[in-house]
Amino acid sequence: MALASSRPGPDDRPELGLFTSLPILWNEADGVAQQLASPGPPHWAKLALERRYRPSALDTLDRLRLPHRLLIAQPRPLSPAENVALDSWLRGGGRLLLFVDPALTWDSAFAPGDRRRPQDIALLSPILARWGLQLLFDETRVPGEHSVQPGAIPVNLPGELTLRQGGFDAHCAIAANGLVARCRIGRGRALIVADAAMLEPADDTAARVAALGALLEEAFAD
Repeated sequence: MALASSRPGPDDRPELGLFTSLPILWNEADGVAQQLASPGPPHWAKLALERRYRPSALDTLDRLRLPHRLLIAQPRPLSPAENVALDSWLRGGGRLLLFVDPALTWDSAFAPGDRRRPQDIALLSPILARWGLQLLFDETRVPGEHSVQPGAIPVNLPGELTLRQGGFDAHCAIAANGLVARCRIGRGRALIVADAAMLEPADDTAARVAALGALLEEAFAD
């Protein structure tokens, strides 16, 4: 007799909002027609997220429509209204995992300046300042992927998160030499990573899956 799977059914998985410029839920394509004609294999992170959650793509940040859990990865620049909405949602008790990369190393099919290309430089200074943080980048860094502890997070040209004056009702602790910030903001929590290289496509994804799983567990634990 077959044993019942321990994996929760689709309706049992919690909702996860995904706001990103990275081609995770859909592969890079020149329009919808090309995507449908040649979809390609799914991104490993899409599969990893779907094992735990019901991920849904968000085109904009609207406080009234944001789920309890939100993953933001190298987003486009936020409008003033979106900065306010994100901050208000988080202070109301939201849970956020944020990847903010000052020098994205993702190999895109689209040329710099193309709107379909992932966001090369994270432009989130206003919301980070609101939370008492700033993102620094050492331009003398030499490219090359390596892992950072704890969690064996793969990074490539990572930034450095530091504390700054002016944060409002936000309490952040910096770890892993500035790669990670753990914040309590109002009644919510944010786990912020100053690099997005771990989300890149790769032939061997085991380490990436494990690192992402650990970050998800920490960010969205009740």
